[in-house]
Amino acid sequence: MKDFWNGLMEWKTAASYLFTGIIILGTIVMLVVGESVLPITVIISAFIFSTVGAFIQFIAFTDRIIKKARYSIRMIIFAVPSFILLAANAFFFRWFPLESGLWLTFCFVFLSIFLGLTIGFEVYYHAIGKKYDGLLGEYRKKKELENTSRTK
Repeated sequence: MKDFWNGLMEWKTAASYLFTGIIILGTIVMLVVGESVLPITVIISAFIFSTVGAFIQFIAFTDRIIKKARYSIRMIIFAVPSFILLAANAFFFRWFPLESGLWLTFCFVFLSIFLGLTIGFEVYYHAIGKKYDGLLGEYRKKKELENTSRTK
C-alpha cells in the first residue's frame, strides 16, 4: 500500500509541474499575441493534459507498472498516447478550425518537438554516461594503485 501512495505522490507532483509549465507558457503566448485573458477552456485543457499526461509518463518511464522495457519501447508507449491525448484536446477544445489543413501542421509540430526532446535527452544521457565512465575509470585506477601498494 505504501508503494501505491508513493506512486500517487510522484504522479501528483509530475501533474502539478506539467500544469504549471503549461499555464506559464500559455500566459506568455497570450501576452505575446496581445491577449490579456487566458480562456477557461485553455485552463481546462491544460488540466486534462497534465493529469492524464503525467499518468502516461508515469506508466512509460517508471518501473512500477512496466518492469523491464527498452528505452525505445518506453518512448513509443509515451508518444502514441500523448499524441492521441493532445489531438483529442485539440479537437474537443477547438484549438484551430477542424476543416483547415492545420491538422498536418499540428502533427508536424508534435513530431518535431518529440524528436527534438528525444535527441536532446539522448545527447544529455550520452554526455552524463561519458562523465560517469571517466569517474569510474579514475576510481578503478585509484583502487588498483592502492591494491598494488598494499601487496608490496
